[in-house]
Amino acid sequence: DTLAWSVRAALRTSRLDRERWGAVLQAIELMSPAELRDPAWTYWKARALNARARSDAERSEAVALLDSLSTGVGYYPQLAAHERGRLPGLPAPVAALTDAEREAAAQHPGLQRGLRMAQIGLRDEGRREWNYSLRGLSDRELLAAAHQACAAQDWQLCINTSERSKELVDLRQRYPMPWQDTITARATERGLDPALVFGLIRQETRFIAMLRSSAGATGLMQLMPATARWTARKGGLDLRTDQVTDVDVNLRLGTTYLKLLLDDFAGSQAMAAAAYNAGPGRPRRWREGPVIDAAAWTENIPFNETRDYVKKVLANAAVYAQLLGAAP
Repeated sequence: DTLAWSVRAALRTSRLDRERWGAVLQAIELMSPAELRDPAWTYWKARALNARARSDAERSEAVALLDSLSTGVGYYPQLAAHERGRLPGLPAPVAALTDAEREAAAQHPGLQRGLRMAQIGLRDEGRREWNYSLRGLSDRELLAAAHQACAAQDWQLCINTSERSKELVDLRQRYPMPWQDTITARATERGLDPALVFGLIRQETRFIAMLRSSAGATGLMQLMPATARWTARKGGLDLRTDQVTDVDVNLRLGTTYLKLLLDDFAGSQAMAAAAYNAGPGRPRRWREGPVIDAAAWTENIPFNETRDYVKKVLANAAVYAQLLGAAP
């Protein structure tokens, strides 16, 4: 933790670039091999080496590190691809499931029980039964199980199950787009990038419209009652906030709130996502200090939950942008 925060502190410092990147490199080189497997430190080591490079050999080392990282749909692979001047490559399509594979998943007793419990309101119990039943399944079997959840429109089980596969990546399962027309329409009405809204909802609720958090946040975009009322007043929306679980009402309020946050933070998606998770007051304090790039700012978010949330929302949005045929 101390070394990780040493890197973050160095990224945020106003010292000369060569000193700043030297401090980043020094802290990373003290990390253990296990710690260095974290893609965060591979990425920042590559950035530091590239910034300090004085020879072709040093630049080649930085490029090799970035290239080793730049495949996949995660946050750091996407940043690494960006540093190399290209879009992150999406995984190749997966061969369609056979009838036998789909039937085996449909007849699996544990999966049947888990899905049924989730459908009748025993969501936590159903999720535990479902996850227990996934133990030891191959990638193809996991994709078949995810297919069952997708067919039942349980997008949480669909996405989470599909994410367990190690070699095979089915983007249709991992990044579904239920209510695509409605979400796109509400995002466009507010002048938002639909991909950002999809990315945020995927992280917030996995597209489960009736989800309610322990803190009281409700609906697809997880709005607190006070936030919903404030947003309706501020946005001039004639909506009953007690209907916040209704998909369309929730999207109207949620996209309005997200647009207000984006405007407040001069269009910064990283800051707006942080504000959506931690409240707008905290990112206002976190932006104090020298001007730094968005990746360095995100790395310095002091709350682990919010830092992880922002990375996932932005990574989700970049994938959705490619799936929607837009510029990430």
